[in-house]
Amino acid sequence: MKMNKFFKFCLAVILILIIIYLGSMVDFIFRPVLSFFSIILIPLMLAGFFFYLLRPLVDYLEKKKMNRSLAILLIYVVFAGILTGFSIGVWPSLRDQIVALVDNAPALFNALGKQLEELENSAFFQQVFPEDVNPLTQLTEYLNRGFVFLTDYIMNLFSFVSTFAIVLFMFPILLYYMLKEGAKFGKKAVSFLPNRFKEDGASVLDEINNALKGFIVGRVLVNLALGVLMYIGFLIIGLPYALLLTVVAVIANFIPFIGAILSSIPIVIIGFIQSPATAIWSLIVILAAQQIQDNLIGPYIFGKQLAIHPISIIILVLVGQDIGGIIGVLLVVPVYMILKIVVTRVYQLFFKEKWEKA
Repeated sequence: MKMNKFFKFCLAVILILIIIYLGSMVDFIFRPVLSFFSIILIPLMLAGFFFYLLRPLVDYLEKKKMNRSLAILLIYVVFAGILTGFSIGVWPSLRDQIVALVDNAPALFNALGKQLEELENSAFFQQVFPEDVNPLTQLTEYLNRGFVFLTDYIMNLFSFVSTFAIVLFMFPILLYYMLKEGAKFGKKAVSFLPNRFKEDGASVLDEINNALKGFIVGRVLVNLALGVLMYIGFLIIGLPYALLLTVVAVIANFIPFIGAILSSIPIVIIGFIQSPATAIWSLIVILAAQQIQDNLIGPYIFGKQLAIHPISIIILVLVGQDIGGIIGVLLVVPVYMILKIVVTRVYQLFFKEKWEKA
């Protein structure tokens, strides 16, 4: 009996592999479908992000006897006002810093070289490293490559945002219908389950919704608090391009754990170009802001709902980057949370009792 089950399992695996292989031979059939999903993926991600961010506010307004559609339109009007204020008050300074950083890249390279040369000739460096060992040469090469990548990335991002017509068109429409009909999606999905699993299905969907809501809302609040702390600190120490570097740090911090490390590199480099003391102070500001975030703000907002070990986060981020690039990195933790909830409930329903009796 066991061998029969084993052969059935092996046959199923072989059939799945054959289907995948045959599908790869006629990939031209699926290419238009994949292209469609690649076009709609980013608007759908943004709509899902803002759905969990804004749904509590829409639900609150609906409880206050306001029509749900009217509440959504009111929130749209408020956001339009915020975007208008951003475009008038913040965007010009941010754009000027982006342009200045790109235009001053050659001068920054020269200043970086001079700072490293002075450090190399310092008495402290001579005492620490032997004459035949010069780690700064390799470091300079890596920093130059990284700085070129950073400026190219910022310019590509700038041009990408400028041609973001499809996202700007689809995102508000998707978000409107998600906010208006969001509760019906879960009920529709549960209706397809057998009657004895409907209650568990509804419970799983509620758990997923609460987990995603807590993760997204919490992450936004924590990142905004981090950005405010870092920007104030950068202004105090006189760090160049403070607004731009803060925005980059806030965006990068949406990548759990690793994003904070990656965003610190350009900040310390810019500080070091101005002076080694500025680099040290910028690092102190980053560490102080991170400590306040991790030990005061984060636990207050998240509680214990996102107890994911840092090593698990690193592995997840690396896997997500390998599978889907930057989109995979952004999606991997929410997808992991969803799979963890589903797998845990499936185990409890079908395998827990058998496993404990084995």
